Amino acid sequence: MDARRKSTMPAAADLYGNVRSGIPVPATIKKPTPASSSHSRMSLAGPALRAPYPAPPSTNPRQSMMRSQNVNHILQSTSKPNFGRTPLSNSTRRGSMWTGGAVLSQPSSSQTVKDTRPLRDRQYQTKMRQDILSYLQSSGFDITMATLANIQGKDYRAIFDFLILNLDPFHPLNQNARFEDEFVPALKAVRYPFAHQIDNKWLAAPASMHSWPSLLGVLHWLVELNKMRTDYLCSGHPSLQIVSDIPDEFDDPLDHKALAFNYYEEAYTVWLDLIDDFAEPNQNLEDRYAKKNEQVQMELEEQSNRLDQAKSVITKLKSSSAPITKLQNENMLLKADSEKFQKILQQYEGRKKKLIDTIAYEKAELQREGARLEQLTTEQERLSEIVKAQNLTPEEVIRMNTDHETLSRTLEDLKQRISETHQIVMTLEVKVTNRVAGAEEALDLYNNLLSSLELFPPLPPPWQDVDLTLDLNPAASNPQQLLSGADIRKVIKPTLSAIAESKRSNRASIESERIKIDNELDQLTLECENVDEEIAEVEKKVGGLNEQADDLRDAAQQEALVASGEAVRLERDLAHARTAALANGMGVKSRLQTLQFNYREQMEKVSRLKEETVRAIIKNSHEIAMFKEEVSRHLGELRDFAEAD
Repeated sequence: MDARRKSTMPAAADLYGNVRSGIPVPATIKKPTPASSSHSRMSLAGPALRAPYPAPPSTNPRQSMMRSQNVNHILQSTSKPNFGRTPLSNSTRRGSMWTGGAVLSQPSSSQTVKDTRPLRDRQYQTKMRQDILSYLQSSGFDITMATLANIQGKDYRAIFDFLILNLDPFHPLNQNARFEDEFVPALKAVRYPFAHQIDNKWLAAPASMHSWPSLLGVLHWLVELNKMRTDYLCSGHPSLQIVSDIPDEFDDPLDHKALAFNYYEEAYTVWLDLIDDFAEPNQNLEDRYAKKNEQVQMELEEQSNRLDQAKSVITKLKSSSAPITKLQNENMLLKADSEKFQKILQQYEGRKKKLIDTIAYEKAELQREGARLEQLTTEQERLSEIVKAQNLTPEEVIRMNTDHETLSRTLEDLKQRISETHQIVMTLEVKVTNRVAGAEEALDLYNNLLSSLELFPPLPPPWQDVDLTLDLNPAASNPQQLLSGADIRKVIKPTLSAIAESKRSNRASIESERIKIDNELDQLTLECENVDEEIAEVEKKVGGLNEQADDLRDAAQQEALVASGEAVRLERDLAHARTAALANGMGVKSRLQTLQFNYREQMEKVSRLKEETVRAIIKNSHEIAMFKEEVSRHLGELRDFAEAD
């Protein structure tokens, strides 16, 4: 047979209906004859969807089978250059899908859409002009606000053409044609929802009061559409399907579709060059997925090793001592904590007793100072009476008064100094009291931290001989005896630093182990889900193989029945021929030989069909057995994993 089977390339779905749509390939295409093999193949996508063009002459048996379905208005000009080459030439340029004479039909509902924008509001018009001016200036278009404020027809056409060509650089705008003939079709091509409200007569005087709001709204809508297109192209979204942006490891369906479309493109380009061997595109796709699966395979091996280690850890834990041992250890720890708590209570009781003694001492001091004050007051009254009873001369009185004033001033100075000293003493006492209280609170906090950190004696080795507890003795006359306990600088601080370093290292190791175990659990869960999906796929394959085996078995039985009927008929004819040969003589011998030859052919056909049926049954049975073995192995691994977990 001169025809060759062509594989069908499935269409790659696209979320946005852009140029990366699938390229349907006919199921059977005849191989070109030697006379026509010198010409390049015609594109299966056909010319871009546009106004009718005259059909090219038929010079290649592989004609275009369907027209392009590229209907994306934003990204159609960013399609890959080798996609959809036109017949008889490998031009890398794709024409625009829009023409002035044939545009895509608007939805019927768009004829009833009403523009809700406040186009006649002066503030809104100012905002639209500012947005248009900012975009045009940022895009390199030379324009000023004065031009927009009092626009002319040629300026409006220049801005409109600039925005349309930004959306589609290959849009067929004819500069020699009337702008009125180009305007509304171009708006309908970009799906402007209010194109039915535009009147071409407005273009004669675009700055007039009745036409400028709607025409300004058109420019503002095109500017916003250009901004959306730019933002989308610069967003790096997977729906752009840029192969160079796909990471080494990916799971996004859009990344798979991007690779599929790249493969279709490469294979289609090779096919257009009259090459039916797609070895290089196939190899590129296989290498890309092998690169994707390389890290996964390494992680799978690593996770398998971790699973073995986890199983060994579980076995070790199962072989460890009974839970009663752990409870006994916890009981011992609780008893030790109880002893430490009793010690802390004893310390608090001693401190309470000291505070009560201090309060009693201060009260006794207050009583003594009150009695002394009363005694001094009585002595002063007695001396005053003695002075009054004495009979003195004026000179003595003056001298005594002078002495009295001097002594009074001296006494006042002394009282003032005593008052200042008393204030200083009181201030110092308050400071001392506050500092003693702060020191006691610090020691309480320190002892509480020791209790919460389980650092009361006895400490774990190698600090079992160290006592970290401290006690404050504010009544001590020697500052070195204020704290009772071990030396802070030489014993307590180095011990605490060593304990803190040990705890930090233990915590870091425990945190690392926890992160490792969480990661292992996540990987094992993912692996279980993958195994479930593989089992479902294998079950589907087995169902298909069973259906194929049933079809082959039914076909073989039908063929065997037909062959058996044919053999019976031939035997009957052979018997009849033998009878006729005996009656008619040698004239029928040749017919008998022919019937015998046909009979042998039918028997050979029956034998061949039986052998093919047996081989198909054996093959299907072998595949079913392999599937059952694979499923049993996966189920066994899953059961082992579940038991181990």
